[in-house]
Amino acid sequence: MSREFTYRGYTTAQLMGMPMDEFIRLLPSRQRRSLLRGLTPEQRSLFERIRKAKTSQAKGKKLVVRTHCRDMIILPEMIGLTISVHNGKEFIPTEILPEMIGRYLGEFAITCGKVQHGAPGLKATRSSMFIPLK
Repeated sequence: MSREFTYRGYTTAQLMGMPMDEFIRLLPSRQRRSLLRGLTPEQRSLFERIRKAKTSQAKGKKLVVRTHCRDMIILPEMIGLTISVHNGKEFIPTEILPEMIGRYLGEFAITCGKVQHGAPGLKATRSSMFIPLK
């Protein structure tokens, strides 16, 4: 038996049918204030591309939206889409799930990776060329 996802007591279908003003009241304060101020031009253009991708997805095409807009808040309308978010070096494809509602796109494209140092002596500077043998 799998439980259906709910956000603050509302199912995904209820969130999709909800007017934007009503949905904004459910969000945490930072996201709520950000959306009440209005969308930036970058967020607006991203939202238009998301709507186009959603209509093409209904027709059967799978469209991936690429964006640099990491500060966009995930809305119920985005569920089911794949959005590639830029992390400063490359685009990280992110499948939008219902559990991501109310979070920022940038949270799912980590900007700093794990540092993996090579062995000493390999591609090293002149000072670290000598490795003593034991």
